[in-house]
Amino acid sequence: MKIPSFGGNRRNRPRPPQRKFKMLNKPLAHWHPGTRRLLDWAVTVGSVLFCVLMLPTRFPGMELLGIGPNWLLIWVVAWSVKRSVFSGVLAGIVLGLLQDAMTAPHPTHAVTLGLVGLLTGLLQKQRFIQEDFISIALIVFVMAVLAETVFGLQLTLTSDVYGGPSLRKAEYIWAYYQRVTLASAILSSLWAPVVYYPLNLWWQKMKFLEQN
Repeated sequence: MKIPSFGGNRRNRPRPPQRKFKMLNKPLAHWHPGTRRLLDWAVTVGSVLFCVLMLPTRFPGMELLGIGPNWLLIWVVAWSVKRSVFSGVLAGIVLGLLQDAMTAPHPTHAVTLGLVGLLTGLLQKQRFIQEDFISIALIVFVMAVLAETVFGLQLTLTSDVYGGPSLRKAEYIWAYYQRVTLASAILSSLWAPVVYYPLNLWWQKMKFLEQN
C-alpha cells in the first residue's frame, strides 16, 4: 500500500513571488548616481514635451480672448530661476526653436524665450527675487508682457513675405498684440504654479541627493 506523503512535492509548492522592479522600490538616495541623473533628464525632457503638447490645447478656464497660457515661457522661468544665465538663455533658445517648429520660423520665438531666460537668470543672480508662488507669478507676468512685445516688434520689422502690406501695418499689429499680451500675461501667471511647483520640488530633491 502506498503511503501518501504529507510533505507534498517541492515542485508543486508555490514559489514566493519574485521581487520585480526592486530598484523602483528603493529610495532615490540608494540609486546609482548615473541612474538618478538619467531619471532627472527624463523628467526634465518629459516636462518640456508636456508643455509643448499643452500649447495648442484649450481646456475650460485656460483661454481668454482665444489666447492660452504660454507654457514654454513658464517652463523657461521655472528653469532659469535657479540656474546660471547661460543655462537660462540656452534653454530659452532651444524651447523657442521647438515652438517655431510648431508655428512658423519667422518671426522666431527663440529670441523672445532666450531673452526671458537671460533676464530671469540675471534677476536670480542679483537676488532681486524670492522663490515663492507670488514672485514666480509676477516674474511670469512681466516676462510674458516682454516676450509678446518683442515678438510684436519682430513682426513689425519683418518684410512682407506671408501677408499683404495691410497685415504688416504697425497699427494693426500693435492693436492686436495689446489684447494678446494682456491675455497671455494673465493666464500664464495664473497657471505658473502648475509647472513651477512640481518641477521645483523635483529639482531641489535631485540637487540635495547630488550634494549628499
